[in-house]
Amino acid sequence: MNDTKGYFNTSKLILERSKNSHDTVNIAKAYTYLGDYYVTKSVSDSAFYCYYKAEKLYIKLNDNYNIAKTRISKANLRYNENDFSDSELTVFKALRVLKQIKANDLLYDSYNLLGILYNEREEYGKALEFHNKALTSIDGKSIPSIFQSKATSLNNMGYVYVNLKNYKQAKNYFEEALKQENLFIEKPILYAMLLDNLAYAKFKLNEKNELPALFYKALKIRDSLHLTSGIIINKTHLSEYYAAQNDILKATQYAKEALILSRSTNRLRSILESLKQMGTVDPKNAATYSKEYILINDRLQKAERKMGEKFSRIEYETDEIKVENTNLEGQNKKLLLIFGSFIILAILLYIINNQKVKQRELLFKQQQQQANAEIYNLLINQQNTIEINSIKEKKRVARELHDGVLGRLFGVRINLDGLNKIKDDSGIEMRLNYLTELKNIEQDIREISHNLNREKSELINNFVAIVTNLFEEQKKTYPTKFLAHIDPAIKWDSIDNTDKINIYRILQESLQNCNKYANATKIKVEFKKQNDSLVLKISDDGVGFNINRAKKGIGLQNIKTRTIECEGTLEIKTKKEEGTSITLVIPIKKTQKPTA
Repeated sequence: MNDTKGYFNTSKLILERSKNSHDTVNIAKAYTYLGDYYVTKSVSDSAFYCYYKAEKLYIKLNDNYNIAKTRISKANLRYNENDFSDSELTVFKALRVLKQIKANDLLYDSYNLLGILYNEREEYGKALEFHNKALTSIDGKSIPSIFQSKATSLNNMGYVYVNLKNYKQAKNYFEEALKQENLFIEKPILYAMLLDNLAYAKFKLNEKNELPALFYKALKIRDSLHLTSGIIINKTHLSEYYAAQNDILKATQYAKEALILSRSTNRLRSILESLKQMGTVDPKNAATYSKEYILINDRLQKAERKMGEKFSRIEYETDEIKVENTNLEGQNKKLLLIFGSFIILAILLYIINNQKVKQRELLFKQQQQQANAEIYNLLINQQNTIEINSIKEKKRVARELHDGVLGRLFGVRINLDGLNKIKDDSGIEMRLNYLTELKNIEQDIREISHNLNREKSELINNFVAIVTNLFEEQKKTYPTKFLAHIDPAIKWDSIDNTDKINIYRILQESLQNCNKYANATKIKVEFKKQNDSLVLKISDDGVGFNINRAKKGIGLQNIKTRTIECEGTLEIKTKKEEGTSITLVIPIKKTQKPTA
C-alpha cells in the first residue's frame, strides 16, 4: 500500500504493547519492522540501532534464523554506507550461525551480498564465486519464484562482467535473466535494470539493434515507478550512448538531467557519477566539474567514515547500557534479597507469635470445653439425684397408701360386711351404701398407688429438658419462627454423655450461625431415630453461604471436629439465597445399659 507512516505507527504500537506484556519475541519483531522502516527513509543509524536491538533479543531467544537475518540487514546497511570491510565481517557472522540451521533463503542473501561487496572492491573472481554460490542455493521452496532470485543473480553476474569489460559475457547473463518467467509482473524494478544493463552491454559491443529503444524502455518503466537512482543511471547511460554517436547536445542534456536529479536527492555517489559524465561531455567546464567532484568525494568519504564509526558506537554504547543495566539488576537483586530476607524473618516471627496466640486460644477453649463438660455432668447428676429422690418419695408414698390406708379400709369393709346378717331394712341399705363408697375409695387409692409407682418413661429425661430449655430461649430471644421435634422413640439413656455434650454444642453452634448470619425467617430442628443411629437435622431458609470460603471458619471446624469425636457423619447442603441444612448422623452405642 506504500503507507510508510501507517507502517511506522503500527510498528511502534507493537513495540509498546510487547514491552508492556514482556513479550520478547514480538519486541524483537517490532525492532526489525522499525529497522526496515528507517532503511526506506535512508536513516541508516536509526535502522542499525533497531536491527542491533533485535539481534540481541534473538540471541537471548536462541533464534538462529532471525539472528542471521538481522545480521544480514546490518551488513546491507554497512554496504549502503560503503563500509565494505565491516559489512563483509557481519555477513560471515551470519553465515557462521547459518551453519547450524537449514535456511537457503538467508544463504542466498548472504552469498549475493558478498558477491556485490567483492565486485565493489574489484575482487571480481571472488564476486563471481559467491554469485554462483547464491545461484546454487536457490531451491524453489524456501525462496519462492516470485522473488526472481535467479534473475537477480544473473544480473549481478552480468554486472561483474561489465566491470571486467567482458561485455559479451555480460550480455549473455542479462539476456538469460530477462528470459525468466513473469519477470516484468513480479519484479518490474529488476526488469527495468536488466533492460538498461543489456542496452549498455550492446552499446559497448557496438551492437546497434534495439538501441536506443532499450534505454528508453527501461527509462519509461523507471520513470513510472519513480525510481530516482535508476533514472539517474539510465540518463547517464543515454548520455554515454549519445556522446559515442557524436550527438553532444543530447549527451549533455541527459548528463545535466542526471546531475540535477542527483543534486535534488542529495545522493553523493549519484552526484559523483553525474559530475564525471558532465566532465566528459562538457570538456570546457571539466575543471569546474572536477573540482566539485573532489569536494563531494571528500565529503562522501568523511560521511562514510563517520557512519561506520557511528555504527560501531551504537554497538558499543548499547553494550555499555546493557552492562550498566546488568550491574543495576545485580544491585537490585541484592537489595531485593536483603529486603526479602527481612520480610521472611518478619513473617516467621509473626507466624511464631500467631501460633503461640492460637495455642493459648486452643488451650483456653479446651479448658472452657472441659469446664462446660463438668458443668453439664453436674447438671445431669443433679437431675439424676432429683429424679432418684423423686422416685424414692413416690415409692414411699405408694407403700404408705398401700400398707396403711388400704389396710385400714380393707378392715372396715370386712367389719361392715359382717353386719349384713342384721335384718334391718334401713341398716342393710346404709351398710350397702357404705360398702359401695368404701369400694370406690379403695379403687381410687389403688390407681393412685399404681400411677406413683410406675416409671415415667414417656416423660422427657434430663438431656431433653436441657435441649428444651435451649429451644425456649431461642423462641424468647429471636423473632425467627422456630420449629422443633424430638422423636419419642429415642432412648437417651443409651447415648453416651460425651456424645450428648457434643450434640448439644453442635446444636448450639448451628443455631448461633442461623441467628447471626442466615437472616432466616424460619428455623427447623429435628431429632429422630433411624435404625441404630440418632439423626439431628437443622435447616433454615436463609441466605446460604459459600461452603468453600467457610471451610476455615472456627464454628464450622468445631462442628466437624465434634462430629468426628462422636464417630458420626456430617452433611452440609447450602446455596446462595436457598438456605442451609446440616444433617448429623451419630451411631447409638450399645455399651451402656439403661438405668432402672
